[in-house]
Amino acid sequence: MVQSNSSSKQEMSEAKDSASFFSILITSFSTIFLAELGDKTQLATLILSAQSGRPLIIFIGAALALISTSLLGVLIGRWIANNLPRQRFTAVSGIIMLSLGIYLVTQGFIGYFQLRT
Repeated sequence: MVQSNSSSKQEMSEAKDSASFFSILITSFSTIFLAELGDKTQLATLILSAQSGRPLIIFIGAALALISTSLLGVLIGRWIANNLPRQRFTAVSGIIMLSLGIYLVTQGFIGYFQLRT
């Protein structure tokens, strides 16, 4: 009786892990897929394929490049998760994004006023 109860708990845990796996997989796939649609990488792939006339080689090269950059992002994300407290990471990333936004707006104003003069 104890083994039966233990095995049912193990089966429930495996089912939960499986659902979590597929949920994370579907979320990551759909997020990246939608983010990549129509971006400069896809346009570059389109142009390279049209120029070379070798779409299979371009597909393999582009797929390997995307896999490599994704692996790099995952490894850096894992390192950050293991080495920085979440609150500090959130604060630092917020400061970086805010700084980048201020920089881009400033550059836009400078360019705008240079064109007007």
